[in-house]
Amino acid sequence: MYQRNYRREYDSYHASETQKRRRAGRNKALALKKKQNGGKKPNGDVHHKDHDPTNNSLSNLSIVSERRNRSRSV
Repeated sequence: MYQRNYRREYDSYHASETQKRRRAGRNKALALKKKQNGGKKPNGDVHHKDHDPTNNSLSNLSIVSERRNRSRSV
């Protein structure tokens, strides 16, 4: 059975500056929507319409269902 090597995965992918920047952008988008929603987490996921997590303009963000946001067709 294949065992996943999380340390190697983090070192080779998640620790890269590009991925850190993208992750920070997604976290910022959620914080913006929470603030807009009175401090509550919105029902669903924050979707970046242009698929660029560093573009957090309010016109680029929307709330969609988890299923829709996590599919490749959005």
